[in-house]
Amino acid sequence: MAARPPVRDERAVAAYVERFGDSLTDAGMPRLASRVFARLLADDDGRMTAAELTEALEVSPAAISGAVGYLTQTYLIGKERERGSRRDVYVVQSDAWHGAMLSRDRVLAQIETSLRSGVPAVGGTSAAAGRRLQLSVEFLAFLSERMGEIEQEWQGRKAEITRDWPADH
Repeated sequence: MAARPPVRDERAVAAYVERFGDSLTDAGMPRLASRVFARLLADDDGRMTAAELTEALEVSPAAISGAVGYLTQTYLIGKERERGSRRDVYVVQSDAWHGAMLSRDRVLAQIETSLRSGVPAVGGTSAAAGRRLQLSVEFLAFLSERMGEIEQEWQGRKAEITRDWPADH
């Protein structure tokens, strides 16, 4: 006997979207962007148009536009053109957090470079401002080094977790 597919409870999904959205908002993400991200994560194929998001979240198209703009800028979602159409489809990858964290690593590297150039400008580490900037440089360099190690560890761990999962096509 074939296993029955799981039954999706749309009310439970809506409640999850609100709860997880609230958690992300509490962590500093804009409120609607939090809800859009949670909704895309909960969508079976992780793909929705702006119209679908507008309907699912009961908000205006303009509000969705701002939210997806934020989410694409932070690399939590991507935007694709629907084949044969002029409509955009917003897509969340299975490993969305991974991509977002890697993009943050690139941003932190840019900040580190800028901070590094400020150290001599304020008089080097003999000045209080120079020591403050240098400590920031060292912290960001430390984070960058650890992120590389974490990336390698995650790839192995992810392979273990997903080894027996069906391909999502």
